Amino acid sequence: MAQDSGLEALGRGERGAWERFVRRYASLIVAAVRSVVREPGLVEDLTQEVFLRLCKDDFRLLRSYDPARAGLSTWLTIVARSTARDAMRRHRLAVVPLDAVPEAALALAPVEPAQKLKWPEALLSPRQREILEMLYDREMEVAEVAAALGIDRQTVCSAHHKAMTKLRAHFKGREPPL
Repeated sequence: MAQDSGLEALGRGERGAWERFVRRYASLIVAAVRSVVREPGLVEDLTQEVFLRLCKDDFRLLRSYDPARAGLSTWLTIVARSTARDAMRRHRLAVVPLDAVPEAALALAPVEPAQKLKWPEALLSPRQREILEMLYDREMEVAEVAAALGIDRQTVCSAHHKAMTKLRAHFKGREPPL
């Protein structure tokens, strides 16, 4: 542990060393946590978690600091951000199990386009227009379209791909590739 940071005093168990360490590095750790978390209550909680992690098991984590690899401020910033990110991941995963959320709360309101897209009649073949209409307007699956038209699924996919290629090229102002 480096002398200038008070880590040696911590290692020796000197009285007041931890309080001095906390006073010296608290603002740095708070800033590092705040860069990951924006909610004030969580920033305080996670800052506490960082300090607990640093002093846990007789300062085991602080003892692992190597001044040859990074400055103490840099190292503490990395520890604080990692602790905050890990806690946020745990928090997100533990908030509410998906099974406990009512299905209605997960439903999204359908979004209708402001206006229906128009393209020149000659741009797509009648079959391509029909396939796009079934896939997008009627929201049918590829297998359903194939069954309704009496064609192979691969034919539906191929016609869909060709139609989309033509539409992309048309709306980008380029000719479609052959």
